[in-house]
Amino acid sequence: MVKNKRDWLILILIIAVVVLLSVLAYLFLIKPALSGLVIQGQNQAIVAIFQQAATCNAIPLTLGNQTLNLVAYECLQQQTQ
Repeated sequence: MVKNKRDWLILILIIAVVVLLSVLAYLFLIKPALSGLVIQGQNQAIVAIFQQAATCNAIPLTLGNQTLNLVAYECLQQQTQ
């Protein structure tokens, strides 16, 4: 009977160690990698918006049912002259 309790205790400790290692791997490996990808994606989106605005095109930015048309300031000055 004692051996059976000891086996269960060892099994529980192994599971606890695996869970702890999984949490640590997420916190120090997976989460920073995902955050880096999100930041990289945001930077690429901003660069794409600026590149499109440089060609004097109106860029529609939509949030829900609201739309904001983004136009480069230099393009507006060229159109008025």
